[in-house]
Amino acid sequence: MSGTGPARRLPLIAVVGPTGSGKSELGIALAHRLDGEVINADAMQFYRGMDIGTAKLPVEDREGVPHHLLDILDVREEASVARYQEYSRQVITDIRARGNVPILVGGSGLYVRAALDELEFPPTDAAVRARLETENDENGPAALRDRLAVVDPVSAERLGDERRVIRALEVHEITGRPFSSFMPQRVYHQPAVQIGLQVDREVLKERLAKRVHLMVEAGLEDEVRMLDTQGLRQGRTAARALGYSQFLRVLDGEWSTAEAAADTIAATRRFARRQLTWFRADQRIHWVDWRHSELVELAERAVRSGGALS
Repeated sequence: MSGTGPARRLPLIAVVGPTGSGKSELGIALAHRLDGEVINADAMQFYRGMDIGTAKLPVEDREGVPHHLLDILDVREEASVARYQEYSRQVITDIRARGNVPILVGGSGLYVRAALDELEFPPTDAAVRARLETENDENGPAALRDRLAVVDPVSAERLGDERRVIRALEVHEITGRPFSSFMPQRVYHQPAVQIGLQVDREVLKERLAKRVHLMVEAGLEDEVRMLDTQGLRQGRTAARALGYSQFLRVLDGEWSTAEAAADTIAATRRFARRQLTWFRADQRIHWVDWRHSELVELAERAVRSGGALS
């Protein structure tokens, strides 16, 4: 693909929606039409070797479209939204420099927002956090919450668990700013259009069940076994991935394959519901019926009319 004048003027594109709705396929189709390159925005697809259980498209199914930010972590590493923001924006800049259109594809809502929106990440300080954790252990959470109510009443009202209260006090101590001042706004970092795949929930439920069974048939248990030798259990992010946490229990003899598959299906359905709730809250998304006979045309039209640069 080579860049063109019109491609340079198109906005940043994001294809979003619940797992199993066909985002990857739509992203590729738009890339062909718009001189695009795909940027992964699925947190679990960052991991090398986590292929079957994340429905990662094999290279041969990417139809020659460049894909970025896949296979960038090993399973021991923790995924970071702040690092993703840095990496994704650099990739966006590089794609633009080639005259092509960046197309984010994925259902990890916070990662999508990190790439798209004005989203500032407050710093951390391990020593400050450790001291606050010690105070919490010695004096109880009420004292810390009272302190937070003085310096950041908005956060004190919003935050429920002790860990988040400690984090809010840590941020205030480091920056002098209330943690609530870092809350994201729905303001694009650069012109963008989001295309959301609108699904039939009952059809999606059955599709997700079928997909999990196909993953099991394709060797998900063997994939988990292989990753276990590479430190999967030590990964704070990867070990919690749908399917992987369940099949670790198969390896441990706690569950049968059927039990792990059933739990994975239930967990995946719950995850899809949470994704829909997340994306429905963003009024900027252009929703398109996932099964529409002219899905790609409608999505392209939304891109060209919804956010083309002057």
